[in-house]
Amino acid sequence: MTSSIWRYPGGFWPNFLGLGYTFLGYFFGIFMLLQESIFWNIGGVLLLSHTLIYSAFFIHELMHTNVFRSRRLNSKFLVLLSWLNGACYARAADLRHKHMRHHLDRSDVITFDFKKFLRDRPNVQKLVTLLEWAYIPAVEFMMRAYIIVSIFITRSRSVRLVEIILMLITRVCFLYVLALLSLKAVFLYGLSYLIFIHAMRFIDAYQHTYEAYAIEGYGEAPGIENRDQDYEYRNTYSNLVSRRYPLLNLLTLNFVYHNAHHTKTRAPWYELPELHQKLYGEENSQVIPMRTLFSNFHRYRVKRVMSPDYMAPAKGPGGPKDFIGAVGVSFLTAV
Repeated sequence: MTSSIWRYPGGFWPNFLGLGYTFLGYFFGIFMLLQESIFWNIGGVLLLSHTLIYSAFFIHELMHTNVFRSRRLNSKFLVLLSWLNGACYARAADLRHKHMRHHLDRSDVITFDFKKFLRDRPNVQKLVTLLEWAYIPAVEFMMRAYIIVSIFITRSRSVRLVEIILMLITRVCFLYVLALLSLKAVFLYGLSYLIFIHAMRFIDAYQHTYEAYAIEGYGEAPGIENRDQDYEYRNTYSNLVSRRYPLLNLLTLNFVYHNAHHTKTRAPWYELPELHQKLYGEENSQVIPMRTLFSNFHRYRVKRVMSPDYMAPAKGPGGPKDFIGAVGVSFLTAV
């Protein structure tokens, strides 16, 4: 019976344990935030942050229908997980479509051109860059806010007004009940969410040197005929948590094996390490250890906001020192 619902025969235990950890860990993390002990609180923040990260990467798996055999079941779980991490204001079908365009067009396909928006509003740009300097992910919150605001300014999305309002009400009610139980827990929940956003944007920032296109609706990016598989490989990077200890890459549900994922998008997350080894072996110029990128993430946190180019990582001893990276390209906000 269990094998009939999973997309692949070996998917039962990896997905059962992974999804179980995500859902149970989310609610147990909140329980830990409500405790008096600071040690429970710290554990709760870390657990909640990580289960939010897992919820996002399982959404990615569900977009590729790599979890369940049924598309409907994939969509149902995508909706449930998107409620946990706040991506629920976008339709599951829209999230899936824009992410598929990312693969088909070999580009970063977004909806809201935040750079143009900021260029046209210098005072807002100053505020956003100040917030980003202070490690507040203003761009990511702008992208999320646009999804909600767009239902009032885009006719094709206005039909979802009631649905979005109901979703907002459920999220506000959840936070209200949490506040009744403990204002400290609300603060710690916000801290967990900030850690989640930073972790996701750090991983997203260094996986591609694609061009970014803001495209409304279901259009495609221009110039895709010039982007072949070689272009895709050369502009995709695997920012591994660890080469030496592959199990540590499970912290990202193996999402950091990004070249392997782009080579075979239907490979489930638990097969990516083996696929990576089979395709590239021990040496691969597209692998950038995550530890070499922390300084870049810090150094370019303001420049990244308005930079017209992600810049390619330098080859040789200098490593990725000039790799500015992307911002605002999350698959959770490209609708």
